Parts: sequence; C-alpha cells; structure tokens
Amino acid sequence: MFIEPNLRGERKGWIEVICGSMFSGKTEELIRRLKRVKIANLKVEIFKPAIDVRYDEQKIVSHDTNAILSTPIDNSQKILLMAQDVDVIGIDEAQFFDDQLPSVCDELAFRGIRVIVAGLDMDYMGKPFGQMPFLLAKADYVTKLHAICQQCGSIANYTYRKVPNEDLVMLGATDVYEPRCRKCYHDK
Repeated sequence: MFIEPNLRGERKGWIEVICGSMFSGKTEELIRRLKRVKIANLKVEIFKPAIDVRYDEQKIVSHDTNAILSTPIDNSQKILLMAQDVDVIGIDEAQFFDDQLPSVCDELAFRGIRVIVAGLDMDYMGKPFGQMPFLLAKADYVTKLHAICQQCGSIANYTYRKVPNEDLVMLGATDVYEPRCRKCYHDK
C-alpha cells in the first residue's frame, strides 16, 4: 500500500492493525511492511512501549531476530509530538500502551498518515488485551496472524502462559509462553 492523494490532492491516511497470538509473526510482518516503506523512500517513525526491553532497548526485534530501529516511549501522546513530516507511523506491542493510543492513531490518520500497529489481540487469559479491541474497531485494514499450536500442530490463536503468575503484563518469550489452538488452550 502507498499513500495516494485523493481527487482534491489531499493525502489519505488510514490505520492497519496486525494482530494474533504470541509467535504468530506480528512483529515480523510489521518490520516487513516498514522496510518496504523505507524502500519507497517514504518518511517513517517507529515506536514501541518503553517497558518492552526483552531483546533490545531501542529496536523492535522479532522472535526470528529481525530488527528495525524504533523510539521507546511511555505515553502514546508523545507519538503526536514526534510525528512531524512523516508518511508512515509504525507501532509495535500496542497492547502495552495507554488508553489514548486509539485516539492518537485516529488523529494521525486524519493528518493523512498511514499508521501500522501490531499487537496481541488477547491476553494469556483469552480476553481482549489493552487497547487492541478499540484499535481493531477503528482499523481500515486488519491482518490476523496465527501461530502453530505447540501441543497438537493445529492453527493457534491463543497465548498460553506456562508459568504460574497472575500479573496481566509479564514479558517473556518461549520460556514463558507458547501458542495453542482453541481446544488445547481450553484443555490446559
């Protein structure tokens, strides 16, 4: 996709959401899209929540170790301040952002900016996670990715937490989480 002027010469903005369980390739897809934007010589700014330091403090890094430089922020309103003269905004781990993120994305799209957001649509309890339901409702395009169930090999869209901990936010990778299909998740 590219930013195309409408008949009045104005840039049209939109919101794309990439969602799914852990290990479904959300960050990988976000990085792929953002690299294509750079190939097209469009100006891009990329953000991630400051709390996500699993692989790197500044880069967005996929589980396959693909990476792209980003700006860690602790408040989604900062995106509006840093989104001057850009064509595309990328946001990873959207579920960890504050409740202003959907309105920030709306504002960016109204400014004619393409907004690409990636995040978990459900938490480890199988409930809608953070601001993702609101972003999905506002999105112009939605891509739902699936992982492979670690129990049976079927398509997985749930994130199972393997360690006892009731905190909603617990950063981790394969040591803490595994993807599961609906049946294997509920048979836990």
